[in-house]
Amino acid sequence: MPFLENVTRGRGIPRERLESVAEHYLHFGGVSPINGINRDLIRAIESELAARELGVPVYFGNRNWEPFIEDTVERMRADGVRRAAVFTTSAWGGYSGCTQYQEDIARGRDAVGADAPELTKLRQYFDHPLLIEMFADAVTEAAATLPEDVRGDARLVFTAHSIPLRAASRCGPDLYERQVGYTAGLVAAAAGYREYDQVWQSRSGPPQVPWLEPDVGDHLEALAAAGTRAVIVCPVGFVADHIEVVWDLDSELADQAAAAGIAFARATTPNAQPRFARLVVDLLDEMRLGLPQARTDGPDPVPGYGCTVNGALCTAACSS
Repeated sequence: MPFLENVTRGRGIPRERLESVAEHYLHFGGVSPINGINRDLIRAIESELAARELGVPVYFGNRNWEPFIEDTVERMRADGVRRAAVFTTSAWGGYSGCTQYQEDIARGRDAVGADAPELTKLRQYFDHPLLIEMFADAVTEAAATLPEDVRGDARLVFTAHSIPLRAASRCGPDLYERQVGYTAGLVAAAAGYREYDQVWQSRSGPPQVPWLEPDVGDHLEALAAAGTRAVIVCPVGFVADHIEVVWDLDSELADQAAAAGIAFARATTPNAQPRFARLVVDLLDEMRLGLPQARTDGPDPVPGYGCTVNGALCTAACSS
């Protein structure tokens, strides 16, 4: 509950809703998988850095739970770190996917004061070739788990965390929605699918506040009504299997599919794969060596980049 209270502070979420969500965590020992996954990823990044003979220490800071970003920046200062790159576990632009992390960086530096190290957020990576490759392979692997008689007719469904419509264009016109859709198209093409659906999940807050739709549960209900026999769900908006994946999809959505008689397969996320660690260090090399940005070309122009402003909030840059 203390973690959930931190996450939702100032958003007017009713106490009973928090208690309901807390029950999801209790199914996993009262702990989100995300910190453990992040620590595994850190070890993979350290191995990748060592393989490239880069003597760079790796630190870990959170927004809503220990280790808090403020404490991490203080530790960095005490260790003599003067300049650092910041990798965020969000591939996206928009407020929640990008600008809020810049606010975290600024808050952490402000808490430490004048001696705080310079912190530069690495760029958005929603179309990085390794990210597309990991998700495309995950879709293929998930499809292979479906019964053979329905595998060829399975519907590919991409899902990402929904956001309120009032925030959708806060950092550029529909920036987050366009980037998620762009990534979904790249992954579908790489996995060999011409048709797919893009939906949303895990909305919260008062029901009268409109969020991005359709919801993945509502979409599954529509697919069942249309006679769909199998679905592959790819949580393309998540880089790790945290609660919104392992509960909302692996539990609630999987149960809904079983009740509807639909064969269900869920593609994994990058988690702590060695390829994800390579992506992180590639972004670091782009910044420190001035290398060209690795991007996957799609049929349409890349929809907006930002988050490359040293230590500054990037609302204006995100709308470019």
